[in-house]
Amino acid sequence: MPNSAENATKSNVLHAVNGYQDVIDSKQILEKSGTDFTENKWAVANTIAKLHPKRLQLKVVEIIQDTPTTKTLRFESTSQSLPPFQAGQYINLFVNIKGVETARPYAISSAPQTRGHYDLTVKRVEPGYVTHYLLDDVKVGDTFTSTSPMGSFYYNPLFHGTDLVFLAGGSGIAPALSIIKDIAARDGDFKFHLVYASSYEDDVIFDDQIKELDERFDFLTVSKVISRPTENYKGLTGHLNAKFLTQLLGPMKDKMYYICGPTSFHNFCEDQLASLNVKSRRVRIECNGPPKNPENLQGWPAGLIATDEVTVTIKGKGSFKARVDEPLLNSMERNGYTTENACRSGECSLCRVKVTKGSVLNPPEAHLRETDERYGWTHSCVAFPVEDIEIIV
Repeated sequence: MPNSAENATKSNVLHAVNGYQDVIDSKQILEKSGTDFTENKWAVANTIAKLHPKRLQLKVVEIIQDTPTTKTLRFESTSQSLPPFQAGQYINLFVNIKGVETARPYAISSAPQTRGHYDLTVKRVEPGYVTHYLLDDVKVGDTFTSTSPMGSFYYNPLFHGTDLVFLAGGSGIAPALSIIKDIAARDGDFKFHLVYASSYEDDVIFDDQIKELDERFDFLTVSKVISRPTENYKGLTGHLNAKFLTQLLGPMKDKMYYICGPTSFHNFCEDQLASLNVKSRRVRIECNGPPKNPENLQGWPAGLIATDEVTVTIKGKGSFKARVDEPLLNSMERNGYTTENACRSGECSLCRVKVTKGSVLNPPEAHLRETDERYGWTHSCVAFPVEDIEIIV
């Protein structure tokens, strides 16, 4: 049984919550007057829709050139106020490229305390499709539709502690910047070590911002690591292997680790942390799209070449040819078909389709449930059709 001190602590915490006392006062009034609550019908649903609308209407109000390969697109809402978000979350941005309807998730790099706009930081990816469009064709004034902020890759002060390490590769710095700014606005005894890996010195995203934040806040330590330095570069160089991380971070125990970057980057970092006996529960990973070069994955059929094509039949709708090394969702969109999607990294499960004939390769990123595999469901954003298939969308 809780003692009086515990009850007092609980009461103090609850009374510190905005609106708690208003709810208590309203409850007492209703207890005296009596009501069947018909006057509040749809109130909860309307409040949720206001805070987390299914779709946002956005307009590009500024384009910031961060590096030769990276721009930040600043979006404002053209309708309602932008919903709040947790530092580290993303929105799924819908685009139409020469008649092809598709979408890509981008982490919000601005701070949650900045309520008037969202910043999305886009780095050119080769061979590229959406990134080329956003970097080369989009201009101030263009409008887009997106989802509300979503995702579970964010700092939770109740469960993650105060000793934090963020391993960022390339554009994986975007959610890191948002989290750093969010922590800077909090009260608390934090330690945050940002380890940012980039190929080239001139391609370090937010370089000036990171330097300014590092100088301004004692909780922050920044280690910038360049893997392909010029001859005269004086900073840290190399790759984030186990030995390097141990020398950089010291004791590895009791820290919370965040990893964000290309698939190859987070897979490598995850393996290195595991070799240092870091528990998986202390490692949080934000996947960044489907795996590259699926022909190198375990389970790829022998003799199947990445450029081979198969036939994909959508039951009751039509068929098309698809390359076996392209995610099923991408192939569907190129041919005029689509399904609800968000993360495009195999986690959220919104893009599930049912495979009724043939088979697909499901990489580890798919995070399929046991029942999904048993009944033929797959996450189309990371599934690769390795033979002729029929699906239900």
